[in-house]
Amino acid sequence: MRNTTLCYIEKDSSYLMLHRIKKENDMNKDKWIGIGGKFEDKESPEECVIREAFEETGLTLTDISYRGIVTFVSDEYETEYMHLFKSCSFEGDLKECDEGVLEWVKKEKMYSLPAWEGDYIFLELLETNEPFFSLKLEYVGDKLVSAILNGKKIR
Repeated sequence: MRNTTLCYIEKDSSYLMLHRIKKENDMNKDKWIGIGGKFEDKESPEECVIREAFEETGLTLTDISYRGIVTFVSDEYETEYMHLFKSCSFEGDLKECDEGVLEWVKKEKMYSLPAWEGDYIFLELLETNEPFFSLKLEYVGDKLVSAILNGKKIR
């Protein structure tokens, strides 16, 4: 099982998104995702998301909100606990990312981007200011077959 972070960095009614088009063997290839990555040894979720955001974007997050944990279960990949954050406060200038192309995307366009189906569920939870939540997403291939929010099946 692996632990990762994901952060939606917000500015001017847009989220900073990463279009994953640069790596060959990438489970997120061609998808649009938020900013984040794998924990390093002895890191807390907060330390990981701040480090990953800086490494991928050049931005230093100055305020983060820990919004939830998403458990990904897949028939193809290792089970993953993804710690979900949102940030509206940062410093620095965007840099080029070696994992894909960074782009500010208006919130209303988020649901038309190619992404994991379950991403749309937790994006909606972020937008409706759902209190801290636990979301379990189960995939067969790229197909979402089950979604459980705070212990209750929603899909």
